[in-house]
Amino acid sequence: MDTSWEASVTDSINAIYLLFSAYLVFVMQLGFAMLCAGSVRAKNAMNIMLTNVVDAVVGSISYYLFGFAFAFGDASNSNPFIGTNYFALKDIPSSSYDYSFFLYQWAFAIAVAGITSGSIAERTQFTAYLFFSFFLTGFVYPVVAHWLWSSNGWLSPNSDSLLFGSGAIDFAGSGVVHLVGGIAGLWGSLIEGPRVGRFDAFGNPVKMRGHNATLVVLGTFLLWFGWFGFNPGSFDKILVPYPNKIDQGNWTSVGRTAVTTTLAGSTAGIVTLFGRRILVGHWDATDVCNGVLGGFVAITSGCSVVEPWAAIVCGFWAAWVLIGLNILALKLKFDDPLEAAQLHGGCGAWGLIFTGLFAKEEFVLQAYNSGKTQVARPSGLILGGGWGLFGAQVVELLSIVVWVSLTMGPLFYALQKLGILRITADEEIAGLDISSHGGYAYEANQEENGPRFYGEYLRMQHQS
Repeated sequence: MDTSWEASVTDSINAIYLLFSAYLVFVMQLGFAMLCAGSVRAKNAMNIMLTNVVDAVVGSISYYLFGFAFAFGDASNSNPFIGTNYFALKDIPSSSYDYSFFLYQWAFAIAVAGITSGSIAERTQFTAYLFFSFFLTGFVYPVVAHWLWSSNGWLSPNSDSLLFGSGAIDFAGSGVVHLVGGIAGLWGSLIEGPRVGRFDAFGNPVKMRGHNATLVVLGTFLLWFGWFGFNPGSFDKILVPYPNKIDQGNWTSVGRTAVTTTLAGSTAGIVTLFGRRILVGHWDATDVCNGVLGGFVAITSGCSVVEPWAAIVCGFWAAWVLIGLNILALKLKFDDPLEAAQLHGGCGAWGLIFTGLFAKEEFVLQAYNSGKTQVARPSGLILGGGWGLFGAQVVELLSIVVWVSLTMGPLFYALQKLGILRITADEEIAGLDISSHGGYAYEANQEENGPRFYGEYLRMQHQS
């Protein structure tokens, strides 16, 4: 009787912890909305906020119907590439998963589409968002999640057949979430091309600043807050004691993971602050916010398996990865209003490599073997762990780039050929709010002397 009661209490606390983490991750959707809204021009604020709502509502249905099954289906005929059961949550709860786990993973799935939306902001037809959001959250992302986070996945560190004797460590999704969203956004932005006026006749970049730095800062802090569910919450359970350690368990690893997350983001923010000061000659709040987020993206892979000092190293180099990629993007005339491809794609890729260099064996055992000391696992290359883990990280990086390119690239290309991806130049100049949504997000907006009301916009169209 006592054992049953104790088990029930343990299960209840673990369920509450996972649900609370899911709520924190969902708050990140509000953070994305505010960050995106502040980073675009006022005439497109309504559009970008609506796309964030669409990412959540469309992603909910697609992930319920297909996504969760593709990601975590573990029936006897499941394979290392894709799951094959739990469609529409049939047979949930099961011996493996319950509703709390589904909700937590759903919050991750809708974040991926939000990343991609930022890359193609200010020039994309609303219909296109419906197509790619459904496809990305229902199929493309779940397949990658199955590779890494299902025990059947071919890259999983929990698999019975570990790649290179290690499996790839992507604890909370530098690759699964951020690299997937970043590469999808890269293809969308490349196929659409730059916004009207982003580069002048000589190919020089023209600054298009977001209209509200306040929203950018608010969105950054909301994302920071949500990341404490994103990274520490990925332990799934908090009441897991470690053998031979009377005072340590998942609860200590959860605390350390929150610390490494904070240190990486903070370090990246500081480096970006001074790095951009040297490059552009002034202190730029929005650049620092993106730097902070770049640090968070990078540490998300190895947050649970590295020391706090290593998190500082991670954040330092994440800032330079982001700065360097932004400079390269301008030289190549690549236009990403939110820097999403550079931030989530570039810093996500660095996070995978970083984990392969700095993962500590003791922490790997805690994260993946509940602290069992009689098990040996490859760890970071720099810490003497050999090439196994590093090799698996590189394979994960390349596999994600190839998979997303082969799926999202053709989708965006098909949408473009069908004429339902990019808006017309006239609509873009007028602004998506007035041309697609019937009015601006802010009253009495007269940005660029454009029409104030939808009727005025229609009259202008008839006259032209």
